[in-house]
Amino acid sequence: MIKTFSTAPRQETAVLVALTTPNQTAEQTNEYLDELAFLAETSGAQTVKFFTQKLEKPDIRTFVGKGKLEEIKSYVVAEGVDMVIFDDELTPSQVRNLERELEVKILDRSLLILNIFSLRAKTAQAKAQVELAQYQYLLPRLTRMWSHLSKQKGGIGMRGPGEKELETDRRIVRDKIALLREKLDKIEKQSATRRKNRDKMVRIALVGYTNVGKSSIMQLLSKADVFAENKLFATVDSTVRKVVINQIPFLLTDTVGFIRKLPHTLVECFKSTLDEINEADILMHVVDISHPAANEQVETVNGTLAEIGAADKPTLMVYNKVDALPENYLEEAPSEEELTEAVQEDPVWINLRRLRQNGNGKEGNEKVFVSALKKQNVEELRQQVFELAADRHYTIFPNYLKNEVY
Repeated sequence: MIKTFSTAPRQETAVLVALTTPNQTAEQTNEYLDELAFLAETSGAQTVKFFTQKLEKPDIRTFVGKGKLEEIKSYVVAEGVDMVIFDDELTPSQVRNLERELEVKILDRSLLILNIFSLRAKTAQAKAQVELAQYQYLLPRLTRMWSHLSKQKGGIGMRGPGEKELETDRRIVRDKIALLREKLDKIEKQSATRRKNRDKMVRIALVGYTNVGKSSIMQLLSKADVFAENKLFATVDSTVRKVVINQIPFLLTDTVGFIRKLPHTLVECFKSTLDEINEADILMHVVDISHPAANEQVETVNGTLAEIGAADKPTLMVYNKVDALPENYLEEAPSEEELTEAVQEDPVWINLRRLRQNGNGKEGNEKVFVSALKKQNVEELRQQVFELAADRHYTIFPNYLKNEVY
């Protein structure tokens, strides 16, 4: 009998670690860990266990307490786990201490997101943006790469080769950062010129949390072949398509998705990409209404929009994935009393309660409920988009034959 051997690389395994603090409830911690597991899966790792601990604040040395660290170490050694991923950003000293204690690869949420962005980036601009963010993340953490030489004595005349190597690496990284910034400045000037040439057209930008279906909505409206996948950050590069509805033309842009605890280096490096949002006339805020944390995701997106100065733009709230909701979810019934009971049975109903109470978005925004997958309520979506685009179009072209369009 001939034995066959697989040449496919073995999937790495990971355990995930998060803290419950006064600013984060146990329910939120579990939800963030589920999201972190999805991030790990998108990056190619298999999650095998969660570890949580309740602390007032992260331990300054090892993020978790001594007892919890021993528990994690015992499991990692017994099961042969490849890496430990922490839900919050670790300091350079915490990474060094954890690597020394656990003797496996240590990642935090920021590094995991950066890794996914590097896998997803396709255009020269996106690749340069991600590479810049990676170098900015790496620079303060270089010391751990030379920990095998840390026993070299310091002082005058006792400077070890590790320190020389470290300084050389720091200089190389700083030079790389400077070169990437120059490259991005040139690309940004070209992008700004392209955007300026679009000033005579209405611009609509799709925004939302990652994996809520923005690219699928883009496909529905533009009828173009836009990449969409059930993974986090399936789209990193901005995609622009011309769309015409009832003789009203506009440019529709699919932008990078947002996420909680998004690394600040990525927000900074993707500034030119986010300018597509900032310079848009109208925003389409896509929400996965079937997600139990839909309201928190809306708040995260609104917070990021405020951070980049795009919070006050006319916005259409697009509640996607209604096909995944319980039957009759969008009907006027149930009553508030029935809704309270429904929430206890299925937490997704809490989205409907909050939606009724505060509009689940900015006050005054229009809203529409759709299923991009099942193509439900597509015509209503197109009509809402048309009305918003037409109002802006007539502002640009006041002499346009409005009556003929309507």
